[in-house]
Amino acid sequence: MNNIARPQTQSLNSSQNADQENTHQQRTINVLGVAGSMRQDSYSTLGLRMVLEEAKKHYSESYLLELRDISLPLYDPSGPSSNDPSFNNSNNVLEKITTALKWADVLVLASPDYHGSMSGTLKNFLDYFWEDFAGKTFGYIIASHEKGLTVADQMRTAVRQCYGWSMPYNISINGEKDFDSKGNLVNSALVKRIKMLARDLVTYGALIRRQFLQDVADHQLLDTFASHYRDL
Repeated sequence: MNNIARPQTQSLNSSQNADQENTHQQRTINVLGVAGSMRQDSYSTLGLRMVLEEAKKHYSESYLLELRDISLPLYDPSGPSSNDPSFNNSNNVLEKITTALKWADVLVLASPDYHGSMSGTLKNFLDYFWEDFAGKTFGYIIASHEKGLTVADQMRTAVRQCYGWSMPYNISINGEKDFDSKGNLVNSALVKRIKMLARDLVTYGALIRRQFLQDVADHQLLDTFASHYRDL
């Protein structure tokens, strides 16, 4: 993807003051796309690229993370968590992904529909990096001949368990019907859907992320799930 911003780590510690909060309210929203297909030029990744490009029109920065290009080892629950210093120090790949996730305010997950489920590659990613999902808004893109509803439900369930927020709809791509042989999008309804998701992700994602960071920074505020993410 051309002109994608390089991810930079954001601090979410509780020492943020009012000036930092005001800066966050005014700054560009960072949108991270995670492509879960191992197939080159996959339809789900193609749709994801289009959403990220469209999101730029709404004052966002975008970064595409293609899991097919990353040798992410199989998740080992007995190993260190993604927030453990030894986790990143042991593998540059893991450090790259963690940096991108901390940079992101909004995420878009894209996957093919494999027998009614997300790809194993994307599931492995979710198993690793769940600790960085709280207070962020997620969108979903599924390449499927049958709308991919169960795939979207599975991704929503995983994100909800990690205190992330999900858009109430997703994009479903039927490659042979939606694109021509040159990869051009020919489905006008899908064009509208892509534009809608990009706009809504930036708009609602900014609201949720801003409020989450404000709640994390306010030590007098105790009756919110965000209080569990303060540095003690």
